[in-house]
Amino acid sequence: SRQTLLFSATYPSAIKAISAAFQKNPTLVSVDDQRGNEAIEQLFYEVDRHERNKTLLALFGHYKLTSALVFCHTKVECDKVAAMLRENRIQALAIHGDLDQRERDRVLLQFANNSCAVLVATDVAARGLDVKSLPAVINYELPRDAQTYVHRIGRTGRAGASGLALSIVTSSEQARLNDIEKYMTEPCICDVYASLDSNPGFTLGAPMVTLEINAGRKQKLRPGDILGALTGTGGLPGSAIGKIDIFDMNSFVAIEKSLVKNALVFLREGKVKGRPVKARMI
Repeated sequence: SRQTLLFSATYPSAIKAISAAFQKNPTLVSVDDQRGNEAIEQLFYEVDRHERNKTLLALFGHYKLTSALVFCHTKVECDKVAAMLRENRIQALAIHGDLDQRERDRVLLQFANNSCAVLVATDVAARGLDVKSLPAVINYELPRDAQTYVHRIGRTGRAGASGLALSIVTSSEQARLNDIEKYMTEPCICDVYASLDSNPGFTLGAPMVTLEINAGRKQKLRPGDILGALTGTGGLPGSAIGKIDIFDMNSFVAIEKSLVKNALVFLREGKVKGRPVKARMI
């Protein structure tokens, strides 16, 4: 009378043991791990070590990126790169293991609902991240193995969309570049910093802002209730309202930046599903 399904990105012996303990004669369904990368344009920029930061800034300006996931190796590096981007008028948040679960969830939520333009992450912190239509992935440093590289760039170019994978490479990383070429069985297309059209006036901010509402599933709140209140009594156009996430005790809604004050005024003075609520920006 019960069916048990197990899902795993990989299937090593430890996972097989878990399956044997909980499942009876299961049917194994697998997908090919070598999916095509035809939709992803891959470019590598060979630079000196001290040119990493200015190359990263130039990539944003040259390609006029609207959003990107930037991969770093360490927690400290994530914080430094995110701070550097913000200092240069590119909105960015960092996510890594030093953040508690609540903080990580909120950063991922803001990135997924277009309230954060750039996410700077370690490989571990970015696990489980699934963002629709992510235009670009940038490797601030090449990963230590080719499989991780393929996993990183696979965050873009999904569901038939095209994507851009940009990597910053120094001479000390040449062996990693060679490994990627061998693993993908094709040569990497390399360029240099001088070919980038560095735009010092480039700025990047997210089009949305996230509001937190102090009601959720426990109060039987649904996405339609929030959408209906904001577009009905609140008077906001439906196009100004983005992704809505409902949790047990709170909810989050992305609002177009130009109308976020209107939404806040309504949520503080009006009602959602017949009850007053409190709202704040995160």
